[in-house]
Amino acid sequence: MQNSEEQNFRIRRLEITDKRKGFIELLQQLTVCDSVSEKDFEDRFREVDSLGDDHVIGVIEDEVAGKIIATGCVFVEKKFIRNCGKVGHIEDVVVDSSARGKQLGKKVVEFLTDHARSVGCYKVILDCTVKNTVFYEKCGFKQKDVQMAMYFG
Repeated sequence: MQNSEEQNFRIRRLEITDKRKGFIELLQQLTVCDSVSEKDFEDRFREVDSLGDDHVIGVIEDEVAGKIIATGCVFVEKKFIRNCGKVGHIEDVVVDSSARGKQLGKKVVEFLTDHARSVGCYKVILDCTVKNTVFYEKCGFKQKDVQMAMYFG
């Protein structure tokens, strides 16, 4: 028997109606994310949705409050190496500041890694800040190599 809090924190795929449930405002807690118009949101949603299992955005909605309180995404890179293998890339994991400490981030990461495994990825990778390494280690990740980045603009 689940307690009522667990029932309110079910993970599912992003839906087109989630913009009005605070999805963009949640992403703003993670990084620079300007406001997004309804049209831009719907256009991007349809683009991502058309990729099917190759780009999945998971969300947890507090169904009582009608608010998205956690999210993350995984996209699948199709490679030639490893017998035309696939790699899952996890991005944009964030839990609302009011809902932290409830294992929601772990639930999101497990959902994304399970998805990557289910579509045949041989590994899943992510980039994170140094302060978040302990969290991802608790999710089963190991620190490996070095991330480098080049930003445009």
